[in-house]
Amino acid sequence: MKYRLLPFLIAIIIITASCNQNTETTTQSSTADTSEELNFIFPKGQKGPDKNFTGNAYNIGLVNDSTLTTIVGNVYFEPGARSNWHTHPAGQILIITDGVGYHQIEGQPIQVIKKGDAVTCPPNTRHWHGASHDTGLQQMYVVPNIEKGVVNWMEAVTDEVYDQAK
Repeated sequence: MKYRLLPFLIAIIIITASCNQNTETTTQSSTADTSEELNFIFPKGQKGPDKNFTGNAYNIGLVNDSTLTTIVGNVYFEPGARSNWHTHPAGQILIITDGVGYHQIEGQPIQVIKKGDAVTCPPNTRHWHGASHDTGLQQMYVVPNIEKGVVNWMEAVTDEVYDQAK
């Protein structure tokens, strides 16, 4: 029974995000450059620690239920902000709810991510994600099987690596 709740919860969150889509055209929404221009469907949250992020990133937990062994939350990255390299012992799913950003798995090209995209980060795979140079990014994250651990933070993503997305 408890395993049936997670897909239902994710479906509700996705439906909520879809119902709250901004009515601007794709061109207008992809050129937004401030948090006021993004469509926030969750509270902004608390600023993430500088030891784990470059720039300003704000996190809020949405679900932390040990019986489901899953964490769900939202991160808002201001333009230019990004996470450090990191891994998740059981992997991670990102659902982009607004804005434009980047995601990179180590050794692969940087991927542009935008509202409506879903990204899978495989278990124990080094990766980073964050906002584009001019536009903020909101992402909902799902971390399953937290009994295996949640996140292992590593070094900052250099400007040289980040700027490869330009």
